[in-house]
Amino acid sequence: MITLLSKIFVKDRDNTESSSVRGAYGTLCSIVGILLNILLFLAKLIAGAVSGAISVTADAFNNLSDAGSSVITLLGLRMSEKQPDRGHPFGHGRIEYISGLIVSMLIILVGFELGKTSAEKIFAPEEVKFSVLIVSILVASVIVKAYMAFYNFSVGKKISSAAMKATAVDSLSDCIATATVLICLLISHFFNVNIDAYCGLVVASFILFSGIRAAKETVDPLLGTPPGEELINEIEGIVMSHTGILGIHDLIVHDYGPGRKMISLHAEVSASADLIETHDMIDNIERDLREELNCDAVIHMDPIVTDDEVTSKTREKVAELVKCIDKRITIHDFRMVTGPTHTNVIFDAAIPGDIKKSEQEILDDIDLIVKSIDPNYYTVVNLDSVYI
Repeated sequence: MITLLSKIFVKDRDNTESSSVRGAYGTLCSIVGILLNILLFLAKLIAGAVSGAISVTADAFNNLSDAGSSVITLLGLRMSEKQPDRGHPFGHGRIEYISGLIVSMLIILVGFELGKTSAEKIFAPEEVKFSVLIVSILVASVIVKAYMAFYNFSVGKKISSAAMKATAVDSLSDCIATATVLICLLISHFFNVNIDAYCGLVVASFILFSGIRAAKETVDPLLGTPPGEELINEIEGIVMSHTGILGIHDLIVHDYGPGRKMISLHAEVSASADLIETHDMIDNIERDLREELNCDAVIHMDPIVTDDEVTSKTREKVAELVKCIDKRITIHDFRMVTGPTHTNVIFDAAIPGDIKKSEQEILDDIDLIVKSIDPNYYTVVNLDSVYI
């Protein structure tokens, strides 16, 4: 159904990098979700009132909260489309993460309230009435919720929307919760055992777990996460495809919301190369990154001495030897300043953020390595922690 509706209402629907296309998908899915959840709420509310099952009634209000969640997701997607302004020069894309977090908090709240009500019913159980109509409503609800989870996850993955993925998790938890209510209702009827309250507790626990997991998925990009390996490889491939680039380091990907990334990096170039030509090459690389990855880029040029044999060989030796400390360590900004009594070997070392040694221990190890090449070499090293 969503695929058919997207063909009708979403223009240029395959251009998912466009904020207007993403907004159109979000609007469509949210409106469908609101309508379906309201219908499920009304049907389950009637079924709960007729049967007297607290688990069915609670499940009904869970669907009502889902309708509210869809409204929040819709508002978040629409607000994230706003263009950058003086107060928000990088746009409003992170609002989508915030709306996803609000949806997660609502899921947790519903789970908590359901658990509280179910616990009270354990000590004051009520008779649960059974009918084919109630079973039919619950079966239909499971099918509808499974479909909603499928289309929310599919579209969320397609447009890289954390809010829609959180909604998909919510729909899946509802599907399992309703299935659990249905199974407990059947057990209560055929085996004459009232487990309605215990069923409510199981459902509440699952909803709480789903809400906490969805919250983590939306909080992570707000706090900042390292870029994926695939994106790193794409960036390196584009930059290194230009013959004048000798290496890159200090790569940072800034995430300002889905489809709104900014890249900054240092590109190593020959110190003897023509400055105008090198600057033009950097401009071309920034344009390539923008066109191929839809990311704005800021590139800093780092000149490297390539025509001094001593510097080049020393750099190669140091780069190889620091691998003895940790094979992930790399060096950059390497230069040598020769004086009358000793030579300063100056460079930056990029060390993994999870390395076990302290910074002082690493500096001492590097100093020993450099002095093993020449006792008159003195190290001036700056350590950069990297997490990619």
